[in-house]
Amino acid sequence: MTGATGLALYDRAAHLGSAQVITHYSTSFGLASRLCSRPVRDHLADVYALVRIADEIVDGPAEEAGLGPDERRAMLDALEVETEQAMARGYSSNLVVHAFARTARTTGFGRELTRPFFASMRRDLDPVDFDEAELREYIHGSAEVVGLMCLRAFSEGLPVDDERDARWQRGARHLGAAFQKVNFLRDLADDYGSLGRRYFPGVDPAHLGEADKLRLLDDLDRDLAIAAEVIPELPSGCRRAVAAAHALFSALSARLRRTPARELLVARVRVSTPRKLLLLAAAAGTRPRRAPAASASRPAPLPGAPA
Repeated sequence: MTGATGLALYDRAAHLGSAQVITHYSTSFGLASRLCSRPVRDHLADVYALVRIADEIVDGPAEEAGLGPDERRAMLDALEVETEQAMARGYSSNLVVHAFARTARTTGFGRELTRPFFASMRRDLDPVDFDEAELREYIHGSAEVVGLMCLRAFSEGLPVDDERDARWQRGARHLGAAFQKVNFLRDLADDYGSLGRRYFPGVDPAHLGEADKLRLLDDLDRDLAIAAEVIPELPSGCRRAVAAAHALFSALSARLRRTPARELLVARVRVSTPRKLLLLAAAAGTRPRRAPAASASRPAPLPGAPA
């Protein structure tokens, strides 16, 4: 944005800072997002950066710097307050928060999605041992709402369609849930071995067996299957990127199936960069599909979202 001044320049600087967060933190998300149109890609970068910064407060550099749980909780609380204020005001002195708030205001979501997210991040500051209801709530806040934030970017500017929105929201929630469940299994060594977290009710990570592993994978593969149903309907500005992300996590699920359960406690399952590039290339050819007929009426916003 050559020649920009004032708020426009600040907006641009804030976004470029958020884009750097993806570049340095996520090969997979960064590669997939390149398949999006520029406006969508920019929004995704703004969302990713705030989510990543919050996660780093919980158990990343903040902990390595010597901050205890209470200090990190205070920092997370302050970040949530700053985020809500920025979404209301349209400005923050924190560049990552400013970029996120700008995307939230532009695409039409607010604290109905950020509050569950911060609640799940806060939950990780305490020893984790979930029951089924707590796990569902945690996954909703840590992953499903992030998928819904991204969906807002995908559908920005589209005409009103209640039935379509309901289908896409369901797909976004299930895709986010699948991503989280894959990462639970991939990160078992760190989450349990280093942090003492036990996300799966009734499963002792120290004695994870093949039967439990396969049951968990069957559950996340159902999420992937539900999400896959709507991907061909998505706009061209995001469809290939979502297909690529879906393909990558499907490949991770398949690799987890091939990996003995006992090995998940000592190593993180990965997909090689060449394999990722092949998946991206295949996703680039994803073809659209005509959506089922639906009536156009008023918008179908997320619960609590601006109309």
